[in-house]
Amino acid sequence: MIRAMDISTSALVAQRVRLDAVSSNLANMSSIRDEQGRAKPYQARYVVFQADDSVATPHGARGVKVASVETETVEPNYRYQPGHPLAIQDGQWKGYVAYPRVNMTTEFVDAIEATRAYEANVGVLEVSRNMSAATLRILG
Repeated sequence: MIRAMDISTSALVAQRVRLDAVSSNLANMSSIRDEQGRAKPYQARYVVFQADDSVATPHGARGVKVASVETETVEPNYRYQPGHPLAIQDGQWKGYVAYPRVNMTTEFVDAIEATRAYEANVGVLEVSRNMSAATLRILG
């Protein structure tokens, strides 16, 4: 039963990282400058999970861990705003401002999915705890 709790705990940690990435994407969906103040649109971040063999049961169930947090590399959305201080000054996109390509609907769906997975794992932890308590009552 302890292994079941470890597996659910690993999933809780992984989903928290995923929710952090989603909240960062939503918070920066209009950011067009980097940390140094240069014109550079924010690029969305996405979490990649992988099975964690260090948290496993003898019957084949395994935990999950964050393999990496990837940065999306897509072309930004360009809006024609020649008077904007961060407008591109030359080339094909002269007079355009580059904005992040973050889809709010996709981010909200990811947030809901991560929240539901988090809730499901909390449920598994509660059931495991109740089963452990019942076992101790029977044995004690």
